[in-house]
Amino acid sequence: MVALTARRLPRFAPAGIGAGAVVVAAVLCFGLGLGGAVLTALFSAVLFVVGLYVATRIVEGPRAARSRVATSFIYGAFLLAVVPLASVIITVLTKGSARLDANFFNSSMNLITARDANGGAYHAIIGTLEQVGIAVVIAVPLGVLGAVYIVEYGRGKLAKAIQFFVDVMTGIPSIVAGLFILAFWVMAITPLFSADGRPVLSGFAASLALAVLMLPTVVRSTEEMLRLVPNELREGSYALGIPKWKTITKIVLPTAAPGIVTGVMLAIARAAGETAPVLLVAGAAKSINFDPFSSQSSLALFVYDQATDSSKFAPGRAWTAALTLIVIVLTLTVAAKLLARRSKLSR
Repeated sequence: MVALTARRLPRFAPAGIGAGAVVVAAVLCFGLGLGGAVLTALFSAVLFVVGLYVATRIVEGPRAARSRVATSFIYGAFLLAVVPLASVIITVLTKGSARLDANFFNSSMNLITARDANGGAYHAIIGTLEQVGIAVVIAVPLGVLGAVYIVEYGRGKLAKAIQFFVDVMTGIPSIVAGLFILAFWVMAITPLFSADGRPVLSGFAASLALAVLMLPTVVRSTEEMLRLVPNELREGSYALGIPKWKTITKIVLPTAAPGIVTGVMLAIARAAGETAPVLLVAGAAKSINFDPFSSQSSLALFVYDQATDSSKFAPGRAWTAALTLIVIVLTLTVAAKLLARRSKLSR
């Protein structure tokens, strides 16, 4: 009588093989003095894959063995991606919680000496929010409109030239964007409007540099999302006599909104964490300043300044500022995702 079910490994077999692999690797590494925890984890992974392949091949056959090994590689890649992320989050939370107090969030570094344990990042938080906000106002409309032109209207050499330069801008280092704004805006434009004819470092100049960095990311992400919108939606709208511009604004953009928001948030996260362009053009003021057209600081610049400071109290401020920056970006991302979900076409 032919069996209708294939033989399979018990459910506990992978866990047992994994435990055995860890034990054998630990004995080899620590017992023989070959290495520490990192080498033990590496040997454990190799022994687990080999053991799982051999056991599966004996019980289930070579095809199932290859499938299990491929699945193991997928889970392994996931763990390799998660471990550094978890490590960063745990480190920032552990070291950044030391200065989570009212003084840190309602005071600046003005008149704070190396022996003063107080001082906060209120001025840097204001600078980050204003600079990133202005950069978003500049870059997002230009990026979305540019992507709409490329996908919906662009034809011929002009569209290809725009795509080419967007691709080139994507790989521009942040320091180059800062140097461009320094040469164009700070050195050439601001002396024309300043009272003494001297260049003026300002938060607005930092916003321009951040907008240059955000623009290609917004264009490319929006372009890809617009291309994913089914053409049947456009054709159905045209068949009803709806103009093209209204089809784009009422159907195409709402359908692609979640992906566009994701790309915008990636651009914002990159801009909020940039230090080089802000260091060149913002001025790094240590006092509270709400005027973006004068010297300002930012959280990324504050982290850099405190990390390089010789004061024993500076590292705590740097870690707390890094945690604050992560929380701000996370809050903006969650809020944008909720808004994008409400704007879906299906609603």
